[in-house]
Amino acid sequence: MFKNALVSCSNKEGVADFLRPLQEKGLRIVSTGGTAKYLREQGLNVIDVEEQTGFPEVMNGRVKTLHPKIHMALLARSDNKEDLATLEKFEVLPFDLVIGNLYPFEEKPSVETIDVGGPSFLRAAAKNFSCITVICNPKDYSWVAKKTELNLQERQKLAGKVFAHVSAYDAMIAKHYGGEEYLENSEFSLGGELVRSLRYGENPQQKAAWFRTRGESYGIHEAKIIQGKELSYNNLLDIEAAVSTLREFSGGPACVAVKHNNPCGVSTKKNPAEALRDALQADPQSVFGGIVACNSPIDDEMAEQLSNIFLEAIISPHFTAGALRRLEKKKNMRILEWPTLEKYCSSIICKTISGGFLVQTPDKVAAEWQPSWEIIGKAPAENIKNDLLFAWKVSSHLKSNAIAVASNCQTIGLGMGQVNRVDAVEQAISRMRKFHGNAKTPVLASDAFFPFSDSIDLISDANIGYVIQPGGSVKDDEVKAKAKEMGITLVLTKKRHFLH
Repeated sequence: MFKNALVSCSNKEGVADFLRPLQEKGLRIVSTGGTAKYLREQGLNVIDVEEQTGFPEVMNGRVKTLHPKIHMALLARSDNKEDLATLEKFEVLPFDLVIGNLYPFEEKPSVETIDVGGPSFLRAAAKNFSCITVICNPKDYSWVAKKTELNLQERQKLAGKVFAHVSAYDAMIAKHYGGEEYLENSEFSLGGELVRSLRYGENPQQKAAWFRTRGESYGIHEAKIIQGKELSYNNLLDIEAAVSTLREFSGGPACVAVKHNNPCGVSTKKNPAEALRDALQADPQSVFGGIVACNSPIDDEMAEQLSNIFLEAIISPHFTAGALRRLEKKKNMRILEWPTLEKYCSSIICKTISGGFLVQTPDKVAAEWQPSWEIIGKAPAENIKNDLLFAWKVSSHLKSNAIAVASNCQTIGLGMGQVNRVDAVEQAISRMRKFHGNAKTPVLASDAFFPFSDSIDLISDANIGYVIQPGGSVKDDEVKAKAKEMGITLVLTKKRHFLH
């Protein structure tokens, strides 16, 4: 099958087992440094790369495979007489198998973990896929081993993986060293590593896959699925929405319920079980079939609450043994344990458009009440300030136009995704009246300014006395005058939080 191989791997998993039967059939193996040492320890016969090049490894291994005799053996075309004559002239045997993967830069980002020789020989081998089988992913050993010979299409498939592997690696390094100016570069690359293929996308007729961003320290891929089916495309979107909202409330126990990528219930309390209860009761109709994320461990009491409702998934840093026993009856409910949940943070946000994509940094909402916020009307008491800040944070995670009504750090009415602000206000108030008609001193947050004063009339009719919003409308004076007339206090943050 294969006659001459170049092997240089950072990830050595499975490589010796793959090569052993091939060498028994006569495979000649050329290798470098640590890989050569490892293969010999596994009982394989290995030729050091310097025997092929006639030149030693130098600069503490920085220069190993960067040599004409290596790249001649990689780039020579088996059907080209001039190439074959050149090989014969310099006494070089061509490679027909190349195995390699790159230094783990993401584990320890530094100049010393930037691979130079690896991408070079992998790209050269991939370019010559008509003559060479090149493998960069240990997961491919098993199916390649079952083949007596690979056809052109199969070699091309492996070459494509190499180009993707090298591209993702370079993108990770570019992002790391680009700093805050990364988005100002004239070129932009995003590197991903496959977590797994998904059954389908948003709908069954759509194909989908899940990739993790190379170089990101934390992410959903770290979560352990303790129970339930594999995560779907829509599950992952909802988890993203839930956890990004949850991170706004790292100061204490908090829970977020999400449905169709929008929070439908959010609560923070001193007691985790109370936070969960209020998140579920915020909108008991919409939470059905949603997902719930908590930043506190799930105990027996909380599990009892969760076992009484149909949910797609529950996410928490930890589940007690008793909680798992209570939840195991819900066989289809996905239980995700994510210890580093609060460390989660996306460094960039990407969205595709026709012919390209858009990239932005994540939105940041004020973590605390800001002295620069303008208060028009009666100064809010401390508990009202807490509710206003809570509602303000929640509103930033609702699809615009967005309105959040809250009381006692619990959402009691949410309006989102409306094409005008009046409709969003009406939606939020309608839900408040349906489920929380007796709420005391409710407050309202709007993710952007009120373009007209008509929303203030609706807010007044609902007996909401405090409103937090950015301000900035050309009709701000009319809005302020209407609020004063209705006895409503306005808090102007001077910063909007659209979410599209």
